Amino acid sequence: MALTANKIILDWIDECSALTKPDKIVWIDGSEEQLEALRAEACSTGELIKLNQEKLPGCYLHRSDPTDVARVEDRTFICSKSERDAGPTNNWKAPDEMYAQLSEIFDGAMKGRTMYVIPYSMFVVGSPFAKYGIELTDSIYVVLSMAIMTRVTSKVYDGIGDSGDFIRGLHSKAQIDPEKRYIAHFPEDNTIWSVNSGYGGNVLLGKKCFALRMASVLGKKERWLAEHMLILGIENPQGKTKYVAAAFPSACGKTNLAMLIPPEGYVKDGWKVWTVGDDIAWVRPRNGKLYAVNPENGFFGVAPGTSEKSNPNALVSTKRNTIFTNVVQNLDDNTVWWEGMDKNPPENALDWQGNPWNGKTASTKGAHPNSRFTAPAVNCPSLSPKWEKEDGVPIAAFIFGGRRAKTAPLVYQARGWEHGVFIGSIMGSETTAAATGEVGVTRRDPMAMLPFCGYDMGDYWFHWAEMWNDLDRIPEIFNVNWFRTDDNGDFIWPGFGENFRVLEWILKRVAGEVGMTDSPIGYLPKPEDINLDGSGVSIGTLKDLLTVDTALWKDEVKGIKEFYKKFEKNNTIPEALKKQLATLEERLANA
Repeated sequence: MALTANKIILDWIDECSALTKPDKIVWIDGSEEQLEALRAEACSTGELIKLNQEKLPGCYLHRSDPTDVARVEDRTFICSKSERDAGPTNNWKAPDEMYAQLSEIFDGAMKGRTMYVIPYSMFVVGSPFAKYGIELTDSIYVVLSMAIMTRVTSKVYDGIGDSGDFIRGLHSKAQIDPEKRYIAHFPEDNTIWSVNSGYGGNVLLGKKCFALRMASVLGKKERWLAEHMLILGIENPQGKTKYVAAAFPSACGKTNLAMLIPPEGYVKDGWKVWTVGDDIAWVRPRNGKLYAVNPENGFFGVAPGTSEKSNPNALVSTKRNTIFTNVVQNLDDNTVWWEGMDKNPPENALDWQGNPWNGKTASTKGAHPNSRFTAPAVNCPSLSPKWEKEDGVPIAAFIFGGRRAKTAPLVYQARGWEHGVFIGSIMGSETTAAATGEVGVTRRDPMAMLPFCGYDMGDYWFHWAEMWNDLDRIPEIFNVNWFRTDDNGDFIWPGFGENFRVLEWILKRVAGEVGMTDSPIGYLPKPEDINLDGSGVSIGTLKDLLTVDTALWKDEVKGIKEFYKKFEKNNTIPEALKKQLATLEERLANA
């Protein structure tokens, strides 16, 4: 029975049902009773495997098709009416053409299956930050995962009312055919279509599809920001908490920073770190300040490398009510394992594809490198008590970062808002031999949004640059680099919890409690202002970490110019950023 009388919703569902031809339609209400029945059904068909309920209560294992294990950027499209609006860094196809192409694939795709109607809210229903979506899918895995990652509830229909103000998501596993796999966004229609995938990042449409690609377009229209950022609260011994939002490309320790545990000395003194979000931030101006929320309800984390040492809070978060995807199943006790969890791989196990696997003798990895856990945020020991604060938390600073072996210092500060936007626009990481066979190639990923911005990135930078007009108090902007290496290629900075020392300096700068040293690229710390007690890092090593090599930065300018050329056709690079680039070049010439 339908859970709403909204004619716009009902007509849309009828239209999608007529296209996909499911045997029946089930309306999801988010109740535990309904979700438990779906878990049992998924276990009976093999879609899910129930794990050891004593050791991992409420946890299940899911295996995706071997051809369907990651996001597919080459098959992800922004279908704006104008190709110019999609910009040079997105794949584009005209809406009519894409609708026609995908309608052929969707035609009858749900025959013999059930269509599930999932009403979900990004952030707390009724909050000024909340945005609503409905996803139609033929996958129980999607229903159960969306119930973890978003707020699935029939209250969403109350939030939508009789309007058409919601994101329309249509998904079908179809045949899991990689040659007919598409994720298409239609920004003018508030519509997302995803077909022939069963992997989380392609099919949990509230995730990157809605919360970043579609929301970035909404943010541009409504003057707010949808960002690929963690949100972190830092509480000092006096009980005062300041919040920062930080953007990092993949493999740069984003989740580890979101759930950071300070060094022992800081913990003894009463410092605390609070996790507001690990992946996405929606940022709105209010009363002259910027406030942010994490619109998600769970964590969709990479499993390999997550351990008691690297991220104990994330590991604890996976211990109950979690869906694991493409990890090792330990047959001895029906639990899970992945590379980097510990040094005791199971000998009697199944690998991520369900094949027999002995961790002591196997020549192949047991878990897929992109294997995942989908865990409720409430499981996280460091979850902020303010994480569902309806009007968000105030952002004191933005942090950008990347993986740079020699170029970027440990930390530096922008001279102002426009300089900070410029720093975000040139973000990137250097490739490693393991990843590409080439070492040191800088891949630009502005604000860590290159795969996720739903419109032209030059327009996106302009939107960022203009945000300060709405503010009385402008957050400071910083850049960090945990990955500086010595001549042997070893990391110089210890990272992990020690990164808290840099965060402390950032907050001192925001409060005006410490000075700085000017440099061609921005403001650097005075080495004595970063607390090294107990870190194992000498003041001399810190000075090396804070050096700026002008020759390397002159090469960096060449790389920035080359990257900016991509946007010349649409002429969308803001003048403010062009001026910042010219200033950087001039300062380097005079250094």
